[in-house]
Formats: sequence, C-alpha cells, structure tokens
Amino acid sequence: MTTKAAIALGMVTAVQANYYWVRLDSAEQDSAGPGLTPMLLCTRRARLKKIGQQVWVGDRVAVEDIDWGSARGAIAQVKPRQTALTRPPIANAELLLLVFALAEPDLDPWQLSRFLVAAETTKLTVALALNKCDRVENHIQQQWCDRLAHWGYSPLVISVQERLGLADVRQRLAGRVSVISGPSGVGKSSLINNLIPDVEQRVNAVSGKLGRGRHTTRHVELFELSPVADLPAGLLADTPGFNQPTLTCTPVELSDGFPEIRQRLQQSACQFSNCLHRDEPGCAVRSRPEQPWERYAHYLTFLEEAIARQSALEQSATAEEAVKTLVGGKGQTYYEPKLEPKRYRRPSRRSRHQDLQALCGDIEELLEDVDPDEELS
Repeated sequence: MTTKAAIALGMVTAVQANYYWVRLDSAEQDSAGPGLTPMLLCTRRARLKKIGQQVWVGDRVAVEDIDWGSARGAIAQVKPRQTALTRPPIANAELLLLVFALAEPDLDPWQLSRFLVAAETTKLTVALALNKCDRVENHIQQQWCDRLAHWGYSPLVISVQERLGLADVRQRLAGRVSVISGPSGVGKSSLINNLIPDVEQRVNAVSGKLGRGRHTTRHVELFELSPVADLPAGLLADTPGFNQPTLTCTPVELSDGFPEIRQRLQQSACQFSNCLHRDEPGCAVRSRPEQPWERYAHYLTFLEEAIARQSALEQSATAEEAVKTLVGGKGQTYYEPKLEPKRYRRPSRRSRHQDLQALCGDIEELLEDVDPDEELS
C-alpha cells in the first residue's frame, strides 16, 4: 500500500533526459516516515514548461503528488536561485574548486590564468588545489605557491594518490554546494572518488601524444560528501574537463577576474570609470617598472579577445536586424533582407493617384499663367 504527500521541499541532484532526481530535505524525510527513500524520481509539471522555467541541478524545488511506494513525484515549483552557472547549468553553487596538476600534465601559467579569470567572473568563491605534489620537488611547490600569492591566491597543495592534503580540501568544501572544475587529466575524478567513495568515476590515462587528459565526465551531478569528524556535510558537482574555457565577460567586466586589479583599484581609482587599463591617462592599474605585475600580459591578451567577441556580437545583432524571418507553407523557415521603406517599397495605388492629381493641378496653374497672345520664342 502506498502513501501520498501533498508537497515536499528538496534539491535537484541530477537531470537525466526529462527526469529529475530530487534529494529531500531532512525535515521532509522525517515527516515521510522511517525506512522511506530520501531520493525521488520526478517529472516537471507542464505549466513550468509553458512559462519556460528550466530545472537545473542544484535548484531548490517543491515536489507534489509524491508516491512514497514508488519514490516518484512531480516538480511543481522552482525556488529563486541565489547563483546560476550556465556552463554547465548549476544553480545555487557557493564555491568553485579549480584543480590543476603540478606535473603530468605540466602546469601551464596561461591556461591556469584563463581558468582563474573564468572562475572569478562567475562571482562564486574561488579555491585552487594543485594536485600531484608528490611528483615534483619541494622547492618547485614553494615556487608556485609564492608565484600564485602574487596573483592573489593561496593554493591547496595535495596528492590524491598519496592522500596528502585531502583534509584541507574536505574542510574547504564542508557545508557548501561546490563545483569542481579544471583541465582533463589533472585528477578531478580521482579526487571525487576519494571524497565520495561510493561514486565510481571513470578515470582515463593522460594522453601521451597531446600531453592532455581525455574527457572522463559526461554529465553534471551533485554528490554528497562523506561526513568526517564534526564537519558539516556538503554537496559537490563534477563538471566535464575543458582545456580552454570560454571567456564570456565584456571588456569592462574583465578586470573583475583579476584579484591584482581589484587590489590596485582599492588603493587608487583610475581617472575614468570605463578605463580598460591599457594606455588611458590616469590609469592606476597599468603595469609600470616601479609597480609591475606578472599577469598584465595575460590581461591584455584576454582583453583583445573580449573586445573581438563583443564586436562580433554587435555585428551579428546588426545583421539580424537587417533580416526578417518568414515561414513557408510547409513550416520551413527562410530569411529575406528587410527593405528600406522609402527606397525600395513600392508606392500604393492611392498614393500614385494622389501624386497624379497633384501633378495635374500644377500643370493647370502653369497654363493659367501663360498669355495665349504671347508669341513663343
């Protein structure tokens, strides 16, 4: 015999096709009764689809028509999101943990800088972990820590294989909804397997030909961290590995991705509010011999990319404004250029008739002014 509940609150932990796994809040589980599953397989109400309301991993949702016997229900409402990542789609995340390797593959400053800037523009708290510390000398580890301190970061130096520094990672993730990201082959899946032993993530070897890792994760899912000591439980989302994340910020917003720039602007403001920190007068950020900073070259490169992207978007918007979309008889969509009204539009029959009447009136007025006895020269 199955029992039903009117409504319950929970969090979406996985999305599979048109189905959603919802992890119920602890209070909802207690009210449901002992021995009942805390996870429900849910569908989405049609009215949510009609209003365009998407359901993401990490969303807080209200579930109705729960059948405890089959552990099923229907998502009736999506609560307002505190944060939203679009690539990948994750809601209500609080911390972004970037994982890089000190070796195999070697740590690339430009790639690391690009990931950090992309992470900073998400507005989440950013943490950095450097894996495979057992494969490099201690002085190399210290060199990277000192270098990253000038960038504005205090990395966690770890080794998943040797189980070094993992307690610090657990403490950083405790009690939060976190996202783990980074290039392929740096040990993200192995780290998740260590933090969540019940999860079996596929771990592929690093490609020897390219010196990069193969993509091992295929979808986004929230996993509950195994409890340790007095640390509160947390949720962790794994994301597919990317070797080059896309920077989608505008040229003006790019400076928010550099802690060095934020620090300099706190000490002294630029003369212009829309300063791009290149060659503008009164710039407080631009690298100078008396105040250099390493990633200024990275900033200029990313800035040119952001300017080119914005220009392409503006051109695309202009092109779309000059084209109209039409639908044929069989539902096929095709495009035609929008014609300028005064230059290309064919005049109506009424307007042509009015123009003809006006022309006849002008001719009559001219004929009235002509003297019939006057000889034509």
